[in-house]
Amino acid sequence: MISLRIDICGLDRVECFQRSLEVITGLFFEEQALSFVPTEEANARVTIAVHENKQLIVVGTLQDEHGGTYEARYERLWKTEEEQGRMKQVKHAVSYIYLSLMQQYTNYIQKWGILTGVRPVKLLHQKLRSGLTREEAHRQLREDYLVTDEKIQLMQQIVDRQLAVVPDLYDLSNEVSIYIGIPFCPTKCAYCTFPAYAIQGKQGSVDAFLFGLHYEMDQIGRFLKERNIPITTIYYGGGTPTSITAEEMDALYAHMYRVFPNVEHVREITVEAGRPDTITREKLAVLKKWKIDRISINPQSYIQETLRAIGRHHTVEETIEKFHLAREAGMNNINMDLIIGLPGEGIEQFDYTLAQTEKLMPESLTVHTLSFKRASEMTKNKEKYKVADHDEINEMMKRAERWTREKGYVPYYLYRQKNILGNLENVGYALPGQESIYNIMIMEEQQSIIGLGCGASSKFVHPETKAITHFANPKEPKAYNENYEHYTNEKLKMMEQLF
Repeated sequence: MISLRIDICGLDRVECFQRSLEVITGLFFEEQALSFVPTEEANARVTIAVHENKQLIVVGTLQDEHGGTYEARYERLWKTEEEQGRMKQVKHAVSYIYLSLMQQYTNYIQKWGILTGVRPVKLLHQKLRSGLTREEAHRQLREDYLVTDEKIQLMQQIVDRQLAVVPDLYDLSNEVSIYIGIPFCPTKCAYCTFPAYAIQGKQGSVDAFLFGLHYEMDQIGRFLKERNIPITTIYYGGGTPTSITAEEMDALYAHMYRVFPNVEHVREITVEAGRPDTITREKLAVLKKWKIDRISINPQSYIQETLRAIGRHHTVEETIEKFHLAREAGMNNINMDLIIGLPGEGIEQFDYTLAQTEKLMPESLTVHTLSFKRASEMTKNKEKYKVADHDEINEMMKRAERWTREKGYVPYYLYRQKNILGNLENVGYALPGQESIYNIMIMEEQQSIIGLGCGASSKFVHPETKAITHFANPKEPKAYNENYEHYTNEKLKMMEQLF
């Protein structure tokens, strides 16, 4: 990627388009500047004309500094007479035109087209539920959003798998899932923006945090019991939930069974044990005692130099050792996370990581593409963390797709992030029958997910309208410890309205 300056002319109400045009430009050029008034320094000038007559027509032209000219045209019937809906369609059309021009100018195809949101698969679910055939839904994704056939087929494969795993996916709005955030880790990784605090640090007492968490669980559990609301899944994330002691884990799970309704009928309970350096024989015994056998053990990479560079203070050998220890303890559904594009890694290193993963064959594998998250250590010091280029990142993703297919894994959930390398995606793969139901629920937003604990975000989905309301607990343990009662009460008020 190189730097670029583009002038954009012809648009009224510039503020309505500026952000989306900046995002699209950033897909092609890492360093770029847009100007909505003519400048002498511009490398290219884009002129976009919007004609709002009986139908919407948008015409665009890009002229570059070498005399090259590129053109694009969008012509569609209006979908609504309502002003806000028409403005949304105009914004969509302008994005369509601008992406088309940029693809011609750079000779680089963005496989996700103008889709920049986190959940592209949810869009396909919506289209199919509206009564469209697969062919019609796929045509709309291709023609209206410029998504390539490769990504459309991936989306359809995931939709099919999700409905096979959760046949009643669209009928779970009167149930809830629970996310429990444990905010502690042994150390903080360089790419991380999750609420994760060194467990030996000064951000807040673990005892005080667990007291507040027990209180939240008690109050929310009482609400669910009184209204006979079933729990679909429970997910312990963080941070690293296995950072606390075996005794604290035991007390936490005992409390879960005591205060939540019908835990024995919950479809799935997951505990992230992502950091191998937090896993012990005693903690695994506690998990087994409470019938929890779905855990994550995350290598991220099998290159020791990479682990050291990103601040993961465990060894490759420790990952392998703890995986076998978990197997011996009866853990029958282990997920592992890998990250494409970590600093200093290319195709050779990623191939090595896949070869090491093959020796273990976890039940599921989530392949992440590195994202430069705004608040992470890695983003603040980009010059220190050199990463692979576009083409190499794409090749690594292709190798992951080929490897998982050959080993019998099937893609079952997908999400995207801002500033993700190569404008790619994160994909969860699983051996058939070993998929995480929670991951499907969080991505497709068919039910409310109640977040308990530090940094936990609740997502309330209205059972009928599907309107979504977010509510977040404090990220810092000290703030959580001081205010957990207030946040619990606020959630209960929102749940009163919803249920």
